[in-house]
Amino acid sequence: MKKDFFTSSFDPKVNKNQPLAERMRPCSLNDVVGQRHLIGEDGLLSRMVAAGSIGSLIFWGPPGTGKTTVARLLALETNFAFEQVSAIFTGVSELKKIFEVAQRRFMSGDKTLLFVDEIHRFNRAQQDSFLPVMENGTVILIGATTENPSFELNAALLSRARVLTFFSHDHESLGMLLKRAEEVEGKLLPLDDGARDVLIGMSDGDARVALTLAEEVWSVARSGEILDAGALQKVIQRRAPIYDKGRDGHYNLISALHKSVRGSDPDAALYYLARMLDAGEDPLYIGRRLVRMAVEDVGLADPQALVICNAAKDAYDYLGSPEGELALAQACLYVATAPKSNATYLAYKAARRCAQKNGSLPPPKHILNAPTKLMKEEGYGEGYCYDHDEPDAFSGQEYFPEKLGRQSYYKPVERGFEREIVKRLEWWKQLRKKRKNQP
Repeated sequence: MKKDFFTSSFDPKVNKNQPLAERMRPCSLNDVVGQRHLIGEDGLLSRMVAAGSIGSLIFWGPPGTGKTTVARLLALETNFAFEQVSAIFTGVSELKKIFEVAQRRFMSGDKTLLFVDEIHRFNRAQQDSFLPVMENGTVILIGATTENPSFELNAALLSRARVLTFFSHDHESLGMLLKRAEEVEGKLLPLDDGARDVLIGMSDGDARVALTLAEEVWSVARSGEILDAGALQKVIQRRAPIYDKGRDGHYNLISALHKSVRGSDPDAALYYLARMLDAGEDPLYIGRRLVRMAVEDVGLADPQALVICNAAKDAYDYLGSPEGELALAQACLYVATAPKSNATYLAYKAARRCAQKNGSLPPPKHILNAPTKLMKEEGYGEGYCYDHDEPDAFSGQEYFPEKLGRQSYYKPVERGFEREIVKRLEWWKQLRKKRKNQP
């Protein structure tokens, strides 16, 4: 028998004027789309429900992945009282009132599941207020966050709650969700296969967005009209992908871009560049990061990389969007395809460690200027050799502090222009040895 999603999966008493995403909230964990690693037959949450015992949890994942829905259903299927608050609109005084009600339930043998949306927005003191009621069992806390709990939540709170990851919906699960929406609405989406795929892509893994876009399609399509991909993009403004410039999305994508460049994958680098620009990242920030990649990961293996990346940043500053974005793309491709060397980066780190370890050692006097008579009498500048007057423009004299002795920080690689530098350093090494042995 074919399953009737409207009568068995969704609440038939829901107000028909509510948004489709709200009307389609499932009434059972079995009907939740996606997150099978948690609510599938052997999923952790399914096992908790079967055992009738739920511990405090942190649901971590992008918007529209079912965190709120799953929390509600956990309370429903375990017969816990359900309380829901948002960290944006709730203070400690409101929490205390909820704790008092939960305490009265607890004393009468009932349990309370408290769902806190965007729990990462609570400050340290507010987060600490949960600890006593979690420890004595007054409430079972489920916090939802789109941000990395390791950075946003107190260690004390994390030690008392298990973190469960919710993943963005894939193409298949969003496709299934749209089919359910068609059953609930009693009509098909007026889209061809290509447009349907585009709509799923626009949703960016967010079920709520997918259903909102579906509603919009039904509202704008003319009777009998079937929209193709081009028509769909005209009637629906493309949604910007999930991206918060101050949080994980920002750092994850810049990390992906940097590592793609370092790994000499120009296509992946260009993809992440496009993702960031498409999501509204500051192009000049990307330009600055490309300059950093040029010096950190290419260095003297291709000195032109720094010139090109700096020029691309300036070109964007001059042209603006969208023309200037092409300059950033060109620089991105250049550094991704350039020979790689981190020898400059490593050499500078080694030099800093040495400088910090050895303190303020004075340079040898022969390389110091002597603008006064007293300084000349002290031996400043005495014995200095002007290298341009020497054979091969190389004197071989020592420049390090006498108490430190000769050091070696820079070790160029056998790639790109650094191959030539290796030859030069070896040549100077031999000349230095030769000069040293001369009477």
